[in-house]
Amino acid sequence: MKFIGWTIFVILFDQGSKFFIQSKMKIGESIPIIKGIFHITYIENPRTAFGLFEYQTMFFVVAALISVILAILIYKKIVFKEDSFMYIPLTLVLGGAVGNLIDRVRIDGRVIDFLDFRIWPIFNFADTAIVCGMLILLVHFLFYTKEEDKE
Repeated sequence: MKFIGWTIFVILFDQGSKFFIQSKMKIGESIPIIKGIFHITYIENPRTAFGLFEYQTMFFVVAALISVILAILIYKKIVFKEDSFMYIPLTLVLGGAVGNLIDRVRIDGRVIDFLDFRIWPIFNFADTAIVCGMLILLVHFLFYTKEEDKE
């Protein structure tokens, strides 16, 4: 049940932040938080990471649904192994994928992005959740599982 609860929390946090930005700012508006370093910049992005695959809505929807299904299948397998740590990165990946999927369906194949560090493409909390979840999984599988196999 924690898995579902934390996944919903990630989705609500992501969608709440996007709703707030969308209701308080105009597209293209930028508010400096740390001038020249970090701004809140509201854009509606039709692409994926690093500007790839512009307006490929069906691709994004299918990819997100596959990610959701895989995360659920992995979760089910992990629960039986009782590796309780692993639900954390899976909730991040699943919540982030669903958060961006909601945007793509709701606003004509685009996602709301607003975290702007000026040296990196503008992104959102769903993107952050996906990247953090994948990094945790990567580190876990590269370092932690190998140690278990040796025992």
